[in-house]
Amino acid sequence: MYFYSPSKGRLTLEETFGDVVKYIKEWPREQYKLIIGTDSHSHYDTSIIFVTAVIVHRVGKGGRYFFRREKHRYMESLRQRIFFETSLSLDVASQFTGMLAENGHSQLNVEIHLDVGEKGDTKELIREVVGMVIGSGFDARIKPDSYGATKVADKYTK
Repeated sequence: MYFYSPSKGRLTLEETFGDVVKYIKEWPREQYKLIIGTDSHSHYDTSIIFVTAVIVHRVGKGGRYFFRREKHRYMESLRQRIFFETSLSLDVASQFTGMLAENGHSQLNVEIHLDVGEKGDTKELIREVVGMVIGSGFDARIKPDSYGATKVADKYTK
């Protein structure tokens, strides 16, 4: 599994995690959030690009982000796509929280940003995907507060 950093290029999961921890250690007294969100975009009804973003946010003082792109077969069902986006975010969050716990950073607040909102076609899916996230032990955010998915990940889907 590889992630990309706008400033450092291609990184392994472990290198990405190391950069997140290094960023936190620069200013250890600040408040941080680890934000994970996935967005997708279909290409010519033949495939879908899924992008999962990992953002370490130094609250009130900026942050860094990393992203991973995956190409999958076309999914006609919006419901299937949203559930797949959620599962990709949960997979990355689980891997990160496992490494955080092993390295003494288990107190870091982890949020999953979902590409669903009260307006539009995804409103019927909110309760289900938020339930998936909360049931997995993470905080969930939906539009308009889910910038990890709707801004950062979305930027790299096209």
